[in-house]
Amino acid sequence: MALVRWDPWRDMLDLQREAQELFRRFFDEGPRATLATWTPAVEVFERDGDLVVRAELPGIDPDKDVEITVSDNVLRITGERRREHREEGDTYIRSEALYGRFEREILLPETADVDAIKASYDRGVLEVVVPKGARRESKRIPVQSGPLRKVLTARGRKK
Repeated sequence: MALVRWDPWRDMLDLQREAQELFRRFFDEGPRATLATWTPAVEVFERDGDLVVRAELPGIDPDKDVEITVSDNVLRITGERRREHREEGDTYIRSEALYGRFEREILLPETADVDAIKASYDRGVLEVVVPKGARRESKRIPVQSGPLRKVLTARGRKK
């Protein structure tokens, strides 16, 4: 075992560096970043050939607080779980319920029929059914040969 000389100044500098890093992270990321955020649990599975997405959203009004969109074959579920109004006489000893905005994105298969997507909400569970559509076949584009047609330039003149 080797003897190591204790340097109290080095320990104080290490403590100062750790405190500075803690303050930097707190003020750079903000106090909300240090708090836990709520993200609903999601299940994605197939049922009868359709893709089914289930999200656990207890305590949410689906008409007001949930929005479902599809863009570029990505199903996006966004919303907010709002804090309930508390009565004047309520005193909480501990509250672990999380509130706030959330967003979940699910990549859809190319065969998804995005025009026929249906969503339902029952007992705190949102279910989105994405029917399988026809597979999009690749298409060959024929190349025409022969004299080139005169095309317009960017300024609207013929070449």
